[in-house]
Amino acid sequence: MSAEDLEKYETEMELTLYREYRDVVGIFKYVVETDRRFYLCNQVDVKARTEAGEVFFEVTISDAWVWDMYRPARFAKNVKVLTFKDVNVEELSPADIDLPKS
Repeated sequence: MSAEDLEKYETEMELTLYREYRDVVGIFKYVVETDRRFYLCNQVDVKARTEAGEVFFEVTISDAWVWDMYRPARFAKNVKVLTFKDVNVEELSPADIDLPKS
């Protein structure tokens, strides 16, 4: 496979992922962004934890869709993330999720 073929494949995968995102975003309440992943979900809980003087975040997500073009199944019933980096949680409002249909 040439570099050009690989780039074309990845571009097609990203477009497919965006289209799927556009189709499902309306059924979720929250956007959760971690250092490794982007999630849509209907329930999220973030807890700051301390262990051995280190602070980390425990993020529990239910009813989720994961932005990851390499996952064969992007829907997950439950997700638990442990991270030392920032976690961003935003509640979606109906106006936030109107995407162009084309």
